[in-house]
Amino acid sequence: MKLILASTSLYRKSLLAKLCIPFTCESPDVDETPSIDEKPEQLVSRLSLAKAADVAARHQGIVIGSDQVACVDGKILGKPANFSNAFKQLTFLSGRTVTFYTGLALFDSQTGKHETMVETFDVSFKDLSSENITRYLEIETPYDCAGSFKSEGLGICLFSSLDGRDPNTLVGLPLIALIELLAKFDVNVFDYIQKN
Repeated sequence: MKLILASTSLYRKSLLAKLCIPFTCESPDVDETPSIDEKPEQLVSRLSLAKAADVAARHQGIVIGSDQVACVDGKILGKPANFSNAFKQLTFLSGRTVTFYTGLALFDSQTGKHETMVETFDVSFKDLSSENITRYLEIETPYDCAGSFKSEGLGICLFSSLDGRDPNTLVGLPLIALIELLAKFDVNVFDYIQKN
């Protein structure tokens, strides 16, 4: 089995590496613009499959595609890109609950078989002071992260509770769901684990 991650995200790469199975990474070429009136779960499902299919058209193997959006009160939050936008996002999120939608797709380039699923994860934020938001952003600079935080780092200090099946979902690659999808392709992860 050749496993390919259709992503150049360091976060997703480090998550997949937890499984100790060999894989390569390829960058997908996909327009990520949402369609008009597209719901978050539809968006991440469509984009994760599009990423996997794009890479599968150029490389042989089972391709993993993933996409994620964060939503609060029906509003999709993008990646902030800078301090000012991140400060506004975290101020908006103070005292609220954010739902993360993570799409996951597998595409077998030889057979064309594909499967998709969407995992959700809820993050409830504490009431955040301007001082704490500023300090957090200065330390962690999470400007490439939807929601302006890194749950695997100091972002945990911002939360009052987490609710979801797999904490890896928050970082961008739900591993429990991935193992389930791989089984549908007759791939038992334990057969491919390599000792480091």
